[in-house]
Amino acid sequence: MNKPFEDYLTPRYDLDHIDRYYVRSSILRAILGSRQYLTGTLLDVGCGKMPYKEILLQPQGSAEKYLGLDLDSPVTESYSVVRPDLLWEGKTIPLTDGSVDSVMLTEVLEHCFEPAAVLKETCRVLKKGGYVLITVPFLWPLHDVPYDEYRYTPFSLEKLLQGAGYGNVQVNALGGWNASLGQMLALWLNRSGLPDRKRKWAWSLFLKRVIAWLYKHDRKPQNFLDDVYMITGLTALAQKL
Repeated sequence: MNKPFEDYLTPRYDLDHIDRYYVRSSILRAILGSRQYLTGTLLDVGCGKMPYKEILLQPQGSAEKYLGLDLDSPVTESYSVVRPDLLWEGKTIPLTDGSVDSVMLTEVLEHCFEPAAVLKETCRVLKKGGYVLITVPFLWPLHDVPYDEYRYTPFSLEKLLQGAGYGNVQVNALGGWNASLGQMLALWLNRSGLPDRKRKWAWSLFLKRVIAWLYKHDRKPQNFLDDVYMITGLTALAQKL
C-alpha cells in the first residue's frame, strides 16, 4: 500500500492518529458500502491525493476508469504526492454532458462556496441513471481556513441534491451520539493544545479505553424524524433520473 494513503485506507487507532481515526474509518466504510453504485467511469470531485483510487478500481468494485478532479490552484499540497487527471476552476467541470457513469465527493462540499452550482455540474456530466456519493462532516473543527464554508444537516443536503436534478436521495449518519462524544474527546486530546505529557497520560490512563468503548457501542440514527439526534457527519447517495 502507498504510504501517503495509509491514513485513509488503514486508519490507525493510536494516539498520533486518534483525531482522524473515526472520520477516516467512517468515510472508508461509506465508500466500500457503495462501490456497487460507483460504476464505469468514476469522477472523483475534489480528489486531493486520490487516496481511494486503489480500492475503487479493485475487482470487488464496479468502476472501470477513475478520473480525479481538483482545483487548478489548490489550497493544499496534494499535488506534491500526485497530480489530478483533470483541473478546474471550481465552476465548470471540463467534461461533456453525460460523459461519466458515477461521481464521488468526499469531504468536499463543505468547502464549496456555491454548493448548489457544484452539484448541478456533477449532475450535468453524469449519465442518466448514474449515482453520486457524498460525504460531509458535521461535528468537525474549522479546517483549510478560510475555505471552510458550510456544515450540512440531512435536510439541507437532501434539498441541495434534489435542486441539482437528483432523485432517490438517501442520506445517512456516519455516527451517532457515542461516536460524536468519542470524536470530540479525540479531537480535544490532539488539537486543543494539551502538553504532550498530559496527552500521553490521559490516553494511556483512560481515554484509549473510553473512546474505543464509545465507538464500539455507537448507534447511528436510522431516521431524522426527531430533534434528539447528534451526528458526526453524513453520507448521501443519489441518482440522476
